[in-house]
Amino acid sequence: MKENSLERLVSSRYGKVYKTRPYFNHSVEFKKQFTALERMEKLQNAGFNVFNFPAEMVTGCDLLSDSGTTTLSNEQWAAIHLGDEAYASNKGYFLFIDQCEKTFGEGFSVFLFHQGRAAENALFNQFKGKQTWVIPSNGHFDTTRANIEANKLQALDLFSDSLKVPSSEDCFKGNINIGKLKKLFKQSAKNVPLVFLTITNNTGGGQPVSMENIKDAARLSKAFNTPLFFDACRFAENAYFIKNYEQGYKNKSVGGIVREMFSAVDGFTISFKKDGLSNMGGGLFIRKEGLFTKKFPQITDQLLDYQILTEGHPTYGGMSGRDIAALSIGLGKVTDEDYLSHRVKQVQDFGKTMKNFGLPALTPAGGHAVYLDMDKFFKDTDFQPENFGGISFTAFLLVTFGHRVCELGNFAFGKFDRNTQTEILPEVNYVRFAVPRLRYEKQDLDAVAQASRALYQDRVYLPKMRVVYGRDLPLRHFKARFEIN
Repeated sequence: MKENSLERLVSSRYGKVYKTRPYFNHSVEFKKQFTALERMEKLQNAGFNVFNFPAEMVTGCDLLSDSGTTTLSNEQWAAIHLGDEAYASNKGYFLFIDQCEKTFGEGFSVFLFHQGRAAENALFNQFKGKQTWVIPSNGHFDTTRANIEANKLQALDLFSDSLKVPSSEDCFKGNINIGKLKKLFKQSAKNVPLVFLTITNNTGGGQPVSMENIKDAARLSKAFNTPLFFDACRFAENAYFIKNYEQGYKNKSVGGIVREMFSAVDGFTISFKKDGLSNMGGGLFIRKEGLFTKKFPQITDQLLDYQILTEGHPTYGGMSGRDIAALSIGLGKVTDEDYLSHRVKQVQDFGKTMKNFGLPALTPAGGHAVYLDMDKFFKDTDFQPENFGGISFTAFLLVTFGHRVCELGNFAFGKFDRNTQTEILPEVNYVRFAVPRLRYEKQDLDAVAQASRALYQDRVYLPKMRVVYGRDLPLRHFKARFEIN
């Protein structure tokens, strides 16, 4: 890459527009400003990996994740001060259990963990080493897939056909492919211990799953004597889409739709750092009289042992009492339809702005993030998949404008084949703009869209990236280092 091109990307022509607008990060503090060159130096030291970039230098919007980044409500802050830090059976735990029954329905054994991926590992650890077992999903997220594979199981994505059709305006692109699931069952049902349905589908562009698809997956799974589970991180947002997009649900409450959704499953994992409106927390829920417990009758005792060994007493599950108290309030508020309307419409407006700017955003937008298709972004350039254009985009959006987003495409979801020395590419190649709940305003997200448009217009100047560390590691996008090629 020519030096003057690099200077162009970090020049003051960008910085003059955005660097001089200090604003309040609505949940934290006044943000100190840094120049593009200061950010460039720091990002080079971090190996161009945005996960390793200091958060205090993200002077624009931090859209790296919506996990644990929620701004807490006044009621939650009040609950924190009332939190009970007893080692066992703290007051907040019983409030939490009561709220879980109100939100998800009764009949589940509840295993509390400090976050969702710990709950996932607890589940899949019980089947460790069953190398012929396959866990099908509408789209496993990165850490879910990693937990499955770390326990020597196989993770299989069965995306809907409409997800891969750019012109499709299907409102439920997050659905699992029922035809492919049926084919898998017919070929090898004995090797499928459970089906894992992600609501909403984070890997699949943050797209929702319809009630019809949930019930079809439940009927099909039951016909083959297989339990159905949710990855339920964004369950309330998914229910909101069902209410607004699916026939027959317009006049039903979001809370009622949530309970109908969960009546179809034998269990679920959840990160409460998303639709728990909490900064910390996760859970594993197993239906007491469900198919899963009938097939694996020792599972409850095994999970209790695992929980005690790894997280502490089951009534605090690796969390402080004050966090449990805040979670109990958040879990009750998340199905509020005024909140959900504001939340989803903010993301949809952000997506429309991106689209109006000519950017290849996935439409319709999902509930928590806007996704740019990097294959389309670089379609008319000489970028190849192994140049990792998504990594370049995230790096220079951060450097030039101070906004941090996440590549979820060829690098994050791809793998390096050591035998052939080639990249195994995923089916989707996105950059995700995850919007923290109750944190940013329209003017902030508009600035991100404007910055993205500027880089799109200058995409021929974006540098190709070379991996210098971590190409063949699991969860490589958290650990890798890059250089400009």
